[in-house]
Amino acid sequence: MRKQEESRPSAPRGRSASEQRQHGPAFAERRRKPAAQGKPAPRKTADPDGSIRLNRCLANAGVCSRREADVFIQAGVVKVNGEVVTELGTKVKPTDKVMFHDRLIQSEKKVYVLLNKPKNVVCTVSDPHGRMTVLDVIRGACSERLYPVGRLDRNTTGVLLLTNDGELTTKLTHPKFEKKKIYHVTLDKPLAVEDFNKILEGIHLEDGFIQADALEYIKDSKRLEAGIEIHSGRNRIVRRIFEHLGYKVEKLDRVYFAGLTKYKLERGHWRHLTEQEVAMLKMGAFE
Repeated sequence: MRKQEESRPSAPRGRSASEQRQHGPAFAERRRKPAAQGKPAPRKTADPDGSIRLNRCLANAGVCSRREADVFIQAGVVKVNGEVVTELGTKVKPTDKVMFHDRLIQSEKKVYVLLNKPKNVVCTVSDPHGRMTVLDVIRGACSERLYPVGRLDRNTTGVLLLTNDGELTTKLTHPKFEKKKIYHVTLDKPLAVEDFNKILEGIHLEDGFIQADALEYIKDSKRLEAGIEIHSGRNRIVRRIFEHLGYKVEKLDRVYFAGLTKYKLERGHWRHLTEQEVAMLKMGAFE
């Protein structure tokens, strides 16, 4: 049975009360897609000589994404040991000299920065209107060029990962991986019970059907605040859900993304991920 009375959502198992306050609202599971059946895919093993695909080599160097690399390879702007390579799937060894537009590429050190994004900051590497970007906020974090993993709109705050790891970015943003996100929403008027139920049961937006995985009122908020758990990565999806039902979202704060939270991270502050956090993300340990 869904909860319709106001309540403080219980925190994930194993966290202390102080951690719960830092993490923000966490929400009990409501509905889950059934787990995929069948045998797990065989684990890929690295080539004995350390060879990797050329598109991955370019992505690892921070040149572009793998998909973009395939386009560049077919366009003939990539050379291996002085020879133009246009065949997709070509593998290169660590000792090979790879050039992109006649410039030798070198593998970048992978950097992972977690930001508690403040309001009025855009999630782009540059802005033609001169507005502050997330890269301005983390200035000095490293010498490598980082990119936001997914986007939060200008007025949305909360958990945001920035990295130069293109492979991990794909794992965290591609729709087929369905990474969990939790948002704390503040509305302009109380969320009616019938609308609460509609969000859980699913509604039809202009770009298709959408259904929240969990939804709860925030305690003592007079139903002006709610916590919503969702897996969709569609543009402005949380705002559009409430706007479709006639509400204006006054504040929107992401408190959880793919296992990452803003615990002990004040608004506008950032930190580097720990090795353990990076390993967990790469293993897909969090949904």
